[in-house]
Amino acid sequence: MEQIVYLNGVLIPRSEARISPFDFGFLYGYALFESMRSYSGKVFRLDRHLFRLERSSEVIGLNLPQIDLERAVYDTIEANGLTNARIRLTVSLGQGEATPDPSTCKTPTVFITANAYLPLPDTAYQKGYSAVVSQIRRNSTSPLAQVKSANYLDMMLARTQAKNAGADEALLLNEQGYVAEGSTSNVFIVSDGRLITPSLDSGILPGVTREVILKLASSLGIEVEERLVGIDELYQADEAFLSNSVMEIMPLIHVDGKRIGSSVGIITNKLISEYKTLVKKELDL
Repeated sequence: MEQIVYLNGVLIPRSEARISPFDFGFLYGYALFESMRSYSGKVFRLDRHLFRLERSSEVIGLNLPQIDLERAVYDTIEANGLTNARIRLTVSLGQGEATPDPSTCKTPTVFITANAYLPLPDTAYQKGYSAVVSQIRRNSTSPLAQVKSANYLDMMLARTQAKNAGADEALLLNEQGYVAEGSTSNVFIVSDGRLITPSLDSGILPGVTREVILKLASSLGIEVEERLVGIDELYQADEAFLSNSVMEIMPLIHVDGKRIGSSVGIITNKLISEYKTLVKKELDL
């Protein structure tokens, strides 16, 4: 069965999807996206993803269309007969003239895909990820630092560096040399029983999963700090992990060839377990 996609209010076969070459998402990366995960047909924290999309649209001056995006997401999942899925919702400024003038764009483009998602095996979480620190820096002063923009070239280049180095993820520092985020993830470390993560002013995306983890940790009585994090502090951490909405919480075991801790840490394992429990509770699984 051919994949069905959602494009501007219509569910159509993937092979029939057409977007104008004058779309500003294509010409200038003037677009936003959200990546989400569904469990047994239910999207976890869809409301928070849509809230972030709305806030991001205000930052970049992209007026979201007056359609029910939640319904559109579920219609796309159902049209593909999926239960466990990876969903991407993209909204661009739409078609305009071939000059960098946003005022020529009149109607946003909305594009949604849903693909079957097979969760990583438990062994992947037991082994954990390795990462390298990329030479590419995040600009903490840029408005793009805290929106999930389709202008993703920095992240793609960093990810390519990681792949070429045989690593699973690339970590980016900001222009001041502090840890910002991974190419597709937020970063956490554990030191002396405290959970520490780069603050929003470090130049990071306010991750939906990051938000969940911070609240979970506080509810478990774990001291939480959001602040600037130096690279040496990461190297010397007792534990470290990465997070995003698809892989959830992934232990980070090696950075630049340096071992982080002696094994997957107690707090990391606790948060992995509690996150899964929360998903099941919220989605009534």
